[in-house]
This record gives sequence, structure tokens and C-alpha cells, in this order.
Amino acid sequence: MTHYDLIVIGSGPAGEKGAAQAAYFGKRVAIVEQAQEVGGTGINTGTIPSKTLRETALYFSGLQQRGLYGVDHRVTSDLTVNDFLYREREVVRSLGALVLQNIDRHHIDLVHGRASFDDPHTVRVQRGERQPDLLLNADVVLIATGSVPSRPRNISFDDPRLYDSDTILRMEQMPRSIAVVGAGVIGCEYTTIFAALGLEVTLIDGRDRLLGFLDDELSERLKQHMEALNVTVRLGDDVKQVQSRPDALYVTLRSGVTAAVDCVLFAAGRAGNTTGLGLEKVGIPANDRGLITVNDRYQTAIPHIYAAGDVIGFPALAATSMEQARVAMVHAFDLKYKARVAPLFPLAVYSIPEVAMVGETEESCRGKAIDYCVGRAYYRQNARGQIAGDLNGLVKLVFRREDKKLLGVHIIGGSASELVHIGLMVLQTGGTIDTFIDSVFNYPTVGEAYKYAAYDGLGHLAARERQPR
Repeated sequence: MTHYDLIVIGSGPAGEKGAAQAAYFGKRVAIVEQAQEVGGTGINTGTIPSKTLRETALYFSGLQQRGLYGVDHRVTSDLTVNDFLYREREVVRSLGALVLQNIDRHHIDLVHGRASFDDPHTVRVQRGERQPDLLLNADVVLIATGSVPSRPRNISFDDPRLYDSDTILRMEQMPRSIAVVGAGVIGCEYTTIFAALGLEVTLIDGRDRLLGFLDDELSERLKQHMEALNVTVRLGDDVKQVQSRPDALYVTLRSGVTAAVDCVLFAAGRAGNTTGLGLEKVGIPANDRGLITVNDRYQTAIPHIYAAGDVIGFPALAATSMEQARVAMVHAFDLKYKARVAPLFPLAVYSIPEVAMVGETEESCRGKAIDYCVGRAYYRQNARGQIAGDLNGLVKLVFRREDKKLLGVHIIGGSASELVHIGLMVLQTGGTIDTFIDSVFNYPTVGEAYKYAAYDGLGHLAARERQPR
């Protein structure tokens, strides 16, 4: 039996970074990965593929150029699935190679096979019918197995035209129409990707708004953008059944509406990938969604067994997963490095257009009885926005009325996922909107919208103060 300081189960963002963190400080580390490809969901079926497909859709559709030069580009009818997926496959291959290089550079042992616990310090690796199981022993174990798509129990996935957020990447031909079930991050991203390519898209969700964590104003703006791309948005409705017929899939909603489509993508959440891990053998509970409970140091019920990433639930972001794993390993080996994950982190939705936020929304401020004010700047009033033809974006600042302290930043439009970090830095230092007013921004840039949003906020603040009491 081989002994390690650390065994990591899973090679996704949390697994890779947790393993590298420990190895960097001289620990002997092994990663056990069930799939042949390293990188987990983040690289192979989730974060990277969907973002790459977004750029591919923008390229083929010419959507970014519509409105420029009086030209209205449209997707050609002979676009094939190989055309659509080519770039995604190339990017996935390249990033997978980088993960392997990182594992090799840190002298981490990579073991392929299915991991399960024999006891709290022993991991069994099943490598297939023709190879004997491996038994690995470790002082510390990090569970970083990620998540799997949730599939509704009342829907049979026997028909190959029904996809989840993993299998959608295996489609063999471009559909003409698609129903997307679930208006969360994954659902909204794929909805706009397919709509940009000219597909007839129906988005279905039982909730009354898109992306409940977003500021209401941005949620509504994203919905309007979808409708401008000819998406049929059906909120407050659920799928009752899907009937498979040779000509189409017939999706019947609880409202009685039926839509005939070429295929259906179910993107209604994900569950922790813990089936078969043998958690019950070591006394680690998982909830009904397969998620593991941890403390603020990412320890499970067994102190030397840690968990990080999607397998512990919210926020289930690649960025936070990496940080969670690093913090876990710092605690496990008493390293003098990173004691906690930053309490503030940005959220980005790589839809078309992008949406990003950090901090408080108007709704959360009202819920906390915070006296707040808002400032807005629109891309159409921004020189760079005009140059790029990106006219529908918005930068919105939420700040405290009494001292102008910045509370939240909300952006919809081009480069939102990048721009949000400017606001994040000010939030983390407890700054005010005066920071933007006092700063010099390159011209022309979309970034200077922060300055004009701050000026707009001051205008609203002054108007409020002039009102008779």
C-alpha cells in the first residue's frame, strides 16, 4: 500500500489547485481521477466549453457586428455541428494539457480509476476489469469530485434528442429549434448561444424571473435581450411531459402549452458527485442532492477529510472552488499562506450579453433596511460603446446614502465579466463612489462608465437632498 501526505479525489479546479498547493510546500500528493481526461467538469463539460461556444456563436452569427457599418450578418444555413464544436474541442484539449503539465511540474502522482473509501485513511482505486484495485493511504484526503447534472425523475432520457448540460456537447447535428429547461446560469448561457445562431429557442422555468440572485433590473434587461433574439421565455411554468415522436419532441407544460422542438436541454441544476464514494463507510453524510457539509476550513465530519468545490454546493464557481481547496490545504498542513476565502466574490453569467455582479443588490439593501442610492451609466452614452456598436449595456452602482460607500456593482453588456473586478477592488477596500470620480480612466474605454455612473449617483443624491422634508 502506497502512503501519501495527501490524496485528492478529482482533478477539476478544486482538485488540481488543492493538490498543487500541498505539493508546492513539499507534500507527497496523489490525484485520483475517474475520467481519462483531467480537468473535471470545469474544463471538459462546463465552464470552459460553454464560454468557448459563446465566442463561437458570436463569430458565426456576426452578432457583435450587427448595427456596425449598416451590415446585418446572419448565420449561414450550412453551419454544421463540427463547425460549431471545433473551437471548443481545441480549447478543451489545450487546457487539459496545461493541467497535466501543472500536475507533472509539481511531481504529483496521477492515478486513473474510480475512488472510494475503505476506511478514513484508505482509498481504493478501481482501475477496470483487467487491473487489480489499488489501495492508497494518506494522512489527509480532499474530496473534489464536483457535480453532475440533475435529471428530473419524470422524464426519460432514452431519446438521444434529450440532453443535459454535459451531453449537449455530444450532439451530432445542429437543430433548428430547442427547448431549454431551467433559467439558471447554464440555461441562460445556452439559451443565448443557440439564439445567436438563429435557432428557435424556448426557455422554460418554474420561477418568476431569470437568475434570482441578480439585481431585478439586470434580470429584466437580460430577459429583454433574449426576447430581442426571438427567444420565447416562459416563466412560472414547468415541464409536465416530453413526448418523443419521429418528427419532433413535444414538450407539454403545466399551463397546457405544448411546444414542438428538435431537441430539449435540461439545465435545471446540478447535484454533488458523491455516489459510489463510500462516504457512509467513514461517517460523512451527504444531503439529498449529494452535497457534503463542511466547516469554514472545509473539513467534513471527519477532521482529516476535506471537501471543496461543487461537491459542497453554493457558490459552485471554478474561481471559488480553487480558493476553497487552497484554504483547505493550508489548514490541513498548517501552512502559513492563505487563511480564508475572500468574503466578496464576483458572479458572472456568460450569456449574450454578459452579466456580472458583486455585492449588494437593490433588493438586498431594502431587505436589510439600508438607505441606499443608485447611479447608472449606459454603454450607448459611452464612446467605446458607440465605437464597438455595443449600445445596450449598463453599469449600475449601489451605494450607501449617508457616506457614499460602495455596496454593489451590477453590469450587463460587453466585457461585464472583466469590468466587474474594478468595482470588486473598491468594495474590498471599503471605498466610496468618489474613488471612481477621483480616478483617471483611459479614453475611450467602457471602464470610464464607472465614473459616469458615480456622477449619476451624486446627481440622484443631490436631488434627494433638495426634496422638501
